[in-house]
Amino acid sequence: MLTVLAAVILTNGKIWTGDRQRPWAEAVKIEANRIVAVGSSTDIGKNGSVIDLKGRLAVPGFIDDHTHFIDGGFELSRVQLRDAVTPQEFARRIGEYAKRAGASKWITGGEWDHTIWNPPALPTRQLIDAVTPQNPVFVSRLDGHMALANSLALKMANVTRDTPDPAGGTIVRDANGEPTGILKDAAQSFVDSVIPSASTDERLTAAKAALAEAARFGVTAFVDMSSDEAYEDFRAYQQLEKSGDLTARVYLFTPILEYKRLVAASVEKAFGGDRLRIGGLKGFADGSLGSSTAAMFEPFNDDPKNRGLTMAAMTDGRMKSAVTDADAHNLQVAIHAIGDRANDEVLKIYESIANARQRRFRIEHAQHLNPDLIKRFAADRVIASMQPYHAIDDGRWAEAKIGHERARWTYAFRTLIDSGATLTFGSDWTVAPLNPILGIYAAVTRRTLDGKNPNGWIPEQKITVEEALRCYTVNNAYAMFRENEIGKIAPGMFADIAVLSDVAPERIDSAKVDITIFDGQVIYERAASPGAAIRK
Repeated sequence: MLTVLAAVILTNGKIWTGDRQRPWAEAVKIEANRIVAVGSSTDIGKNGSVIDLKGRLAVPGFIDDHTHFIDGGFELSRVQLRDAVTPQEFARRIGEYAKRAGASKWITGGEWDHTIWNPPALPTRQLIDAVTPQNPVFVSRLDGHMALANSLALKMANVTRDTPDPAGGTIVRDANGEPTGILKDAAQSFVDSVIPSASTDERLTAAKAALAEAARFGVTAFVDMSSDEAYEDFRAYQQLEKSGDLTARVYLFTPILEYKRLVAASVEKAFGGDRLRIGGLKGFADGSLGSSTAAMFEPFNDDPKNRGLTMAAMTDGRMKSAVTDADAHNLQVAIHAIGDRANDEVLKIYESIANARQRRFRIEHAQHLNPDLIKRFAADRVIASMQPYHAIDDGRWAEAKIGHERARWTYAFRTLIDSGATLTFGSDWTVAPLNPILGIYAAVTRRTLDGKNPNGWIPEQKITVEEALRCYTVNNAYAMFRENEIGKIAPGMFADIAVLSDVAPERIDSAKVDITIFDGQVIYERAASPGAAIRK
C-alpha cells in the first residue's frame, strides 16, 4: 500500500504551473491530496517531508486526452509487431508467439506497420497460415482501422469470397476474388464478433499493467475512448477504485450509438467521483489515412478512385440523431474524423445544434484539415483532440497519399492555436506510445521518425514547448470539464505532479520522468533519478 504523507514540500525546482497569472515557481506544498501553496523556496519553507528537485522541472501531471487504455495494458503482453521490418520477421514473431500460447489460443494485438516494409505491401493470410495452423489470428495495424486474419479466423467468422462488404468497411480480395485476410474498418466486426471477451480478472490485470506504465510516464489522468466493451471496462475501473488501486483519474467514453444506456441511468457528462467519471460518448465518421479509409474531398494520390470510407451511421442519419438527443441529455460528444470531408461532415452536425452552453464538442484526431475547417473549429468552439506523435510517424509517407499542398494543413497545430481553437493532446495509445514527452517532442520539432526532416515536416506548424505542455495539461483538463481540479499546479488543485529530468527542446525526446505524484502520493520514482528520495 502507498504511504500517505501529511505534508510534502517540493523545493529548489523550476516549476511550470500552467497558471497564466503565475506560470513559474520554485516550490510547492502539498497537504493530503491537495496543493496548498505555490511560491519561492524561501516562502514555502521545509516544514514537511522534502523532495529536493535540484533544479529539475516539475509540471502538472500529464493528462492524456485520447487513449484505449485497458487495450494498452493487454497489448503489453501480446505479440509485438510494430517494429517487424520485413514480412518474414512479421511471420516469425507470430509463429513463435503461437508456440508459446498453445493450440486454439487467439493471437491478437500486433500493431503492425506495413509502411516500414520494402515494398510496403499489405500482409496476407498466406504469410502466416503455415505458422498458425491451430491458432486463430487477428492482428491489427497500428491505427486500428484494419487487421489481418489467418484462414482459420476467417473460417470461424464465416468470411468467404461470397461475403459482401459491410457498410463502412472493406474485405480486401485478391485477383481471384478471395479474401486476402485484410479487413478494413467495419469489416473487422466479422472476426471481432467471434473473439472471446476478456474476463473481469483479465481486464483488471491489464488495467494494472497500464496504470504502472502511466505512472512511469507521469500520466495522472486520461480519457479512455473505450471499445464496444466499454461497460466491462467500467466494471474493472470501479473495482480498482474500490480497492484503492486506481492511480490515475479516468474519464471513460462509451459508444455513441449506445447513448440511451446512459440516458436511462440519468448519467450526464463527467459524472462520477475524483478518480472515475463517465458521461462522454465516442463515435466514428471515417477510417484512417494509413488504411486509405479516411474520408477525403479529393481522391488519394496513390489510389485515384478512392476518397475513403464514411461510416454508415454518418450516411443514414443515426449519428446526427444520436448527437442531437445525447446533447439534449447533457452528455459530451466526441467523434473520430481523420479526413477533411469527415471533419466537414462532423462540424455540420455540431453546427446544427445551437451552442449556447459549454457543450465542449470534440473531434478526435482532426488530422487532415483546410483553412476553412480550421476557422470553423474556432468559431464553433469545437475541441481539436489531436495526437502529435502521429505527425512524425505518418509524415514519413502522408504526402505520397495526399500530396504536399493538402499536407500543409495536416496536424495543423500552429494554425489551430493561432485561430483561437482549443487544441488538446493525447497519445491514442496503443496506436502510438503512451509517453507524453514523445508527443511534446513531436509537436515541437515535427522531425519524422525516418530522420528525413531534421527541421520538421511542415515546419510552419511547429509549436513551443510551453504550448505543447499546455495542450497536455490545462487544455486537457478543460476538455474533461475538470479545469478547476487538475491540469495546473495551484492552490486548491489535486496534487498531481510530474518531475522531469530535462526539457530542453533539443533534448526533449530523451527526457525522463523522475517522479510521479498522484493525489499527494509518490507513485513512481525512477531508479536512476538524482537524489529524489523524500527526506523528513
